[in-house]
Amino acid sequence: MTQDFVLNHHCKSYPLTATPCHPDEIARHGWNLLADDLAYPLAVVRGSALAHNIAWMQAYAARKGVALAPHGKTTMSPELFARQLAAGAWGLTLATVYQLAVGVEAGARRAIIANQVLCDADLDGLHALLQRHPDLRVWFLVDSLAQLACIEDWAARRGGTRRFDTLLEIGIPGQRTGCRTLEGAMALAHAMARSTAVRLCGIECYEGGVARCDSDHDAREVTALVRRVTEVARQCDAQGLFADGEILLTAGGSAVFDLVVPLLRTQGLSRPVLGVLRSGCYITHDHGNYQRFLAQVEQREGLDASLRPALEVWTLVQSVPEPGLALLTGGRRDLSYDLDMPVPVRWAPRGARSAVDAPSGWAVTALNDQHAYLRFDADGATAPAVGDRIALGISHPCTTFDKWRWLAVVEDNWAVTGALSTRF
Repeated sequence: MTQDFVLNHHCKSYPLTATPCHPDEIARHGWNLLADDLAYPLAVVRGSALAHNIAWMQAYAARKGVALAPHGKTTMSPELFARQLAAGAWGLTLATVYQLAVGVEAGARRAIIANQVLCDADLDGLHALLQRHPDLRVWFLVDSLAQLACIEDWAARRGGTRRFDTLLEIGIPGQRTGCRTLEGAMALAHAMARSTAVRLCGIECYEGGVARCDSDHDAREVTALVRRVTEVARQCDAQGLFADGEILLTAGGSAVFDLVVPLLRTQGLSRPVLGVLRSGCYITHDHGNYQRFLAQVEQREGLDASLRPALEVWTLVQSVPEPGLALLTGGRRDLSYDLDMPVPVRWAPRGARSAVDAPSGWAVTALNDQHAYLRFDADGATAPAVGDRIALGISHPCTTFDKWRWLAVVEDNWAVTGALSTRF
């Protein structure tokens, strides 16, 4: 898919005077971020941290004895999908049939749609993808008799014999989708087992909604969820409701993924269990929300270190209109701000070809569409000046990726050696 995408003047921050190129050809330009060869703001991914994170999470899953299906909604980048699969990922997780199509084009042949599928257009599309790729296997979530009725109605009107592979979703009261009670889950499981439109292949849950970045609280709440899911799996197994010779159990966001490993390694069932971890944001990690959660994971797992922040948005100081305030060339159109404000992490004075850590007292306090408000101590020893470059670290990378059609890959010396396209 890399060759389907061309970087040119239609892509934000790609130089208007530069020759168009494909993402894997960008290194030929010889650009360096700190030479101001590209316009600001510029979203970049640090290549060394990216490679480390892909390898680290793959090794973690292998060490725990579970499969890894990274959630593609984080990046929607076919280049990154291909790298994750090449590193050993069992498959990909996606959120929609559209996203599934992107993953399939990138090479995925196993995929979990961690969401409900029920409208005609999506069921038609999924059926078409499965017809087009006989080696493709896809599982999606079912959490209600009403959804199952929609799928069965589609099947009746289409007159086909397709039975979709599905996972029964267990939810949490007050949180996202999923069955709330054991009784409701078992009633649905029996209906799915009888259905001529779906096959019940396993159980799914998502634990991230209960996480509070407090190990005691998070362990208690996630363990309770794991026990509920395990009980449903045991009852479905005992009653012969699963359609496959292998039971698929899957969970795992990016915040407390270690706490669901016991579910993914459930034993004592009548057939083998395939445990699939679905973390997504690990690939670039972040400088905020997940950084806080990961410190708890490291403590629980006894790790000295783990993932590294890889995603930054570089901005230019365009104005210092009053003491203590600088305006940066990056705003809501360019940066995540759904969980935390961006964090100044690096500073390269105008003309410098190296960067240093941003002073700890600097803080972004507000965003407009195209501006970030950087506050600093007007009486301090260091102050940003017009023309300086400031890298902003991101909290929750998903909603920065979707603001860019492409991101530059940079080395530790800030040379631009690659590019990633996105398909949002």
